[in-house]
Amino acid sequence: MGLSRMRRHGGPHIRVRAARPMAEHGAMDQLRRIVRSAETVLGPGLVGAYQHGSGVLGGLRPASDLDVLVVTRQSMTTRQREALLAALLAISGPAAGGRPVELTVVVQAEVRPWRFPPTADFLYGEWLRAELTAGGPPRPEPMPDLALLIAMVLAGDRPLAGPPPAQVLEPVPPADLARASLAGIAGLLADLAGDTRNVVLTFARIWATVATGEIRSKDAAARWALDRLPPEHRPVLRHARDLYRHTSYAAETWSPGLRSAARPCVDEMLFRIRAAAADRDDLGDAGSR
Repeated sequence: MGLSRMRRHGGPHIRVRAARPMAEHGAMDQLRRIVRSAETVLGPGLVGAYQHGSGVLGGLRPASDLDVLVVTRQSMTTRQREALLAALLAISGPAAGGRPVELTVVVQAEVRPWRFPPTADFLYGEWLRAELTAGGPPRPEPMPDLALLIAMVLAGDRPLAGPPPAQVLEPVPPADLARASLAGIAGLLADLAGDTRNVVLTFARIWATVATGEIRSKDAAARWALDRLPPEHRPVLRHARDLYRHTSYAAETWSPGLRSAARPCVDEMLFRIRAAAADRDDLGDAGSR
């Protein structure tokens, strides 16, 4: 099974606009359950657990996941994978009475010293529920956008267990941050029809990241891109941003006109992304994707 989480970046090499919003009470309870499960399953193999994503970059929105990175001393055993998957299936999503959970596990030695592309040891996301339930727990696989996640963890500095992330993880070089952003483009284009809101917003974030070296929240990236998009493409991005701010997935709607305009909007942002990548001298072949 492929580990793919390109939806949805620390250290002194990367600028990240992190905030410290207050999480809602239910989300905090859910985070505590996630951490307790990881501690129970991993025992002394757990190095630390860290929040990232919307909870760090600007605040949880109606459809936001709870994003957690777990760092371990060694790769998980099959029994540990099965136990952690069972725990997350019982904690994550509407069926469990909470927000969707996205939990990534990485072995510390796989990312310290830093190398690209990094390898994730385990990935759970609510969008993978059916696949994981049918096929069993995930195995280790390369995951380029783990670079973005680690950068967010370092910037957010939100330990849920263990030492501060700067004592556990190394900064991600700017070129690898851009490479990670570019690596997910093909998958995003394939997902446009079924996940229009997130794909449109992620293209805005990729554009902002490649052009400026700064990781923004989806909201802030949309604002940055709206100032630079031609007027005819702004309604699609504006609608995606408004959905992100105010609307659950169940209540999401797109007019026929906006839906038909989504691909041209994405194509325009993709053109701008490629131009920004071509202007950089640190990407090599990745800049021509």
